[in-house]
Amino acid sequence: MGLKCLHSILFLSFMSLLLSACGGEETSSNEHDASTDTNSEERKSLTMLFSFASSSIDPHQDFMGVRAGIAETLVKIDENLEIQPWLAEEYEQVDEKTWKFKIREGVTFHDGTPVDADAVKASFERAVEVNAAVASALKIESIEADGMEVTFTNEEPYPAFVSELVHTNASIIKTDADNISEQPIATGPFKIESFLSESEINLNKYEEYWATPAKLDEVTVKFNSDANVRALSLQSGEADIAYHLPPEALDPIESSNEHWVESVPSLRVHFLLYNQLSEPLQDNRVRKALDLIVNRDVMVEEIMNEHATAASGPFNPDFPFAGDSLTVNYNPEQAEALLEEAGYTKNDQGNLEKDGKELSFTIATYQGRPELPLMAQYFQAEAANIGVKVDIVTIEDIDSYLFEKQDEWDIATYSNLTAPRGDGGYFLNVAYLPNGGLNPGQINIEKLNELTQQINRTADPETRNELKKQAVSVIQEEVPHSFLLHPHIIVGVNERVKNWKPGSEEYYLITNTLDVE
Repeated sequence: MGLKCLHSILFLSFMSLLLSACGGEETSSNEHDASTDTNSEERKSLTMLFSFASSSIDPHQDFMGVRAGIAETLVKIDENLEIQPWLAEEYEQVDEKTWKFKIREGVTFHDGTPVDADAVKASFERAVEVNAAVASALKIESIEADGMEVTFTNEEPYPAFVSELVHTNASIIKTDADNISEQPIATGPFKIESFLSESEINLNKYEEYWATPAKLDEVTVKFNSDANVRALSLQSGEADIAYHLPPEALDPIESSNEHWVESVPSLRVHFLLYNQLSEPLQDNRVRKALDLIVNRDVMVEEIMNEHATAASGPFNPDFPFAGDSLTVNYNPEQAEALLEEAGYTKNDQGNLEKDGKELSFTIATYQGRPELPLMAQYFQAEAANIGVKVDIVTIEDIDSYLFEKQDEWDIATYSNLTAPRGDGGYFLNVAYLPNGGLNPGQINIEKLNELTQQINRTADPETRNELKKQAVSVIQEEVPHSFLLHPHIIVGVNERVKNWKPGSEEYYLITNTLDVE
C-alpha cells in the first residue's frame, strides 16, 4: 500500500470518529445560534485557523501583528515581491549609509494618537532593544525625527536596509502602551478586542483606519497545531480559512461545493539542518552521504501530493540568484561509498560503525508543519537501509529546543522563508553567519561568511545576484543543510470568503479588503 493511500485512509477514519463524537455539540450550537440576538448577525465576521500559536502578540517579537492586520510597517512587498510604500509615503537613499522616509499624513494609532516621525523613531528604538535579531538585521547606528520625516543612519553601507524594513518585527507601534505583549496599539485596519495566549485573538474593525476601512467588523484568529483538526474545523464550518492543511486531507475539501483550496508556491524551503556540534556531522562526507539518501521526487509525490517543488538549494528556482539547479540524485550506493571512505564499516548487525561506535543520529521534528514528521520518518527508513540508526523526537517549541538543547539533537527537520522580502541576503545572514538568529547548528564556513559580508556591502542588483549564486555554490558543496523541497502554502477557504487569496510571502493574512458574503 502506498504512503499516500495509507495517509488518506488514516485521515478519513479519524475524521469519521471525530465528527461522530461532535454530533451532539453541533445540535446544541445550532439551537444557540437560533436564539442569538439578530443584531449580531448583521456584523460581518470571519474566523481564521492558523498553525503556529502566539504566546505574545508584541509586534516587535511575534509575527501575528502584521499577519492579523493589527500592525503595519513603513514599506511592504506586493504580489510581485517588489517593495512599495506603506506607512511611509515615500523614501530615498541620501548616501550609502543614510535613508530618509516621509511618514504618511493622517495615520493614527488605534487610540487616535497621530503617527509622526517621533513615534516611528520611538518604535524602532524599542524594536532593536527588545529583539536582538531585529537589531542585527537593521544595523541602525542612529535615528533622527523631524516632523513627518525620519532619517536612519546605518552602521555600515547597507543596500538591503529597505527590504529588511518589510520584516513584520519592524512594525510601527505605540511604545508607551500599558501591555504591549497582549494589547499592542498599532495602525492596522483591526484593533485587538482580546487575546488568549496560544489560543485566539479577537479583533474589531478600526473605524478610523487611514486607508479604506475594513470590510469585516470582527475577526477571530485561532491557533491549533494539529493539521487534521484544522482540516475538520474548515469542513464543519468552525473556520472560514484554515492554513497549512495536510496534502492527504484535501480530497474531501476539494470535492465539496462549500470550500476551495489555494495551493500557492511559497518562498519557503523544507530542509534537514545538521548540527555541527555532532562529531560525525563535522565530516563533509557524512553530510553528503545523508543528502544522497533523500529521494526528493518521492517526497514531492507521496508526502506532498505534488503540492511542492524539489529543492536543490535554499532559494526558490524562480529567483535569479537561486544558483545552478544541481539537483541531488537519490543514490544510496554512492552514500555507502562515502561513508566507507569516512571510515565506517558494517558490523554483524548490519549497522555502520567506526572505532566501535555505531553511526546513529537523533532527528528533531515538530507538528506545526504536518509534512515534516513524515519526512523524518522517511529519512529514518532510508537511513536504516544503509545501516544508519535514526531516532525521532517530536518537539512542541522547536526553535527554543534547537538553541537551548544543542547537545540533545544531531539533525532537525526545519522550514524557513529564505527570501521573504525578495532578497536572499536575509537568509545568508541569519542562517549561516556564526551569530545568525537562525543558526542553531553552529554553521561557520569561512568562504560563505566572506561572500555574505560582501553581499551586505554591495548595492548593484546584478552584482548582488552573482555573489548570491556563488554563496549557493558554496552551500551546495559544504552541505550544512540538505534542502528537500519548496512547499506550497495549502489553505482551505469557505466559499463565503471574498476578495482574498494567500500570498507567497505569508505576511498579509488579514487585510482591509478581505470580505464575506
